[in-house]
This record gives sequence, structure tokens and C-alpha cells, in this order.
Amino acid sequence: MPAATGSVAGPLVLYAVVTVAPSALFWCALRVPGLLRWWRDRRRPPVPAGPPIERLAADLRRVHRDLARCSPGTPAARRIGARQAYDTLLDQACRQIEVPHRLAELPEGLDRDLERLRIEESLRSRGLAVP
Repeated sequence: MPAATGSVAGPLVLYAVVTVAPSALFWCALRVPGLLRWWRDRRRPPVPAGPPIERLAADLRRVHRDLARCSPGTPAARRIGARQAYDTLLDQACRQIEVPHRLAELPEGLDRDLERLRIEESLRSRGLAVP
């Protein structure tokens, strides 16, 4: 009897391999490209989300100069636009250097002006040359 059991096991193993192998191959064909893509993306350095920090610093200095040049006779639309551009640039710089800020939460006025000064000082202390 033991010889008969051994002769049955061979065809059963072959049957199991023949029935499972196509499913396993198709599963691998579907999963391996995603796995390779994940591995490649994991090894690639992260791409910065915004413009280079050097360009941000130059834009901050330029827009700050424009704000400083606004005389009392300057149209309000130009002053407001320059201030909004400056706030947007400060926000981008804060995100890249990871400086927390509350610029979007504060209304125009003294509190927001003080927040701008605090942000400028924080950026300066982290090595970004701003006005």
C-alpha cells in the first residue's frame, strides 16, 4: 500500500502546480510593475513643491522694495496688490523652510503687520536673506 500512496502524490502535486501556476503568474504580472514603480519612487529624491528658494528670496526683496516705494499718492489697488503678493511669497517661503505662521488667519491691520515682521525675522534666523 505505501507504494500506491507515493504514486498518487506525484500527479496531485503536478495537478496543484498546473492549476495554481497561471494564477500566480498573472498575479505577479499585475503586481510587479506597481512594486517596481514604488521602489523607483522611493529611491528618487523628493521634488520641491514650489519655486527655488533663491528665487523666492529675490522676489521677496523686490516686492518689499516696491512696498517701501509706495508713497501716500500711490493708488490703493497697487498698494493692496503689492501687499498681497508679498504675503503670498512669505507663505511660500514659510512652507519651504517649514516656518509656522498665521498670516492667512489675521485680518489686515497691526496684527498682520506684526506677523509679517515675525515671519521675516524667522526666515532670517533660518538663513533666508529677506529685507
